Amino acid sequence: MKKITIYTGPHCNYCDAAKRLLKRNNAPYREIDISKVKGSIDEMIKKSNGKRTIPQIFFDEQHIGGYDEIRGLEKENKLQDLLK
Repeated sequence: MKKITIYTGPHCNYCDAAKRLLKRNNAPYREIDISKVKGSIDEMIKKSNGKRTIPQIFFDEQHIGGYDEIRGLEKENKLQDLLK
């Protein structure tokens, strides 16, 4: 299974929804809260080619996007293939 990293922040409903989606799909992830980890905002922006919104989700080093993108993958039954 791929290493999943999700950048999140406080009081973020989309972050919470993305984490629930990953749990529902038995996909363990590493969470980086940008409000608590120094330098993580700049790291996230660089890795996501300038995206500043949260969540930002990565499978290994592949940028997936935010909640809408990962939910779309799940709806299209493509998420499990990407997780392998």
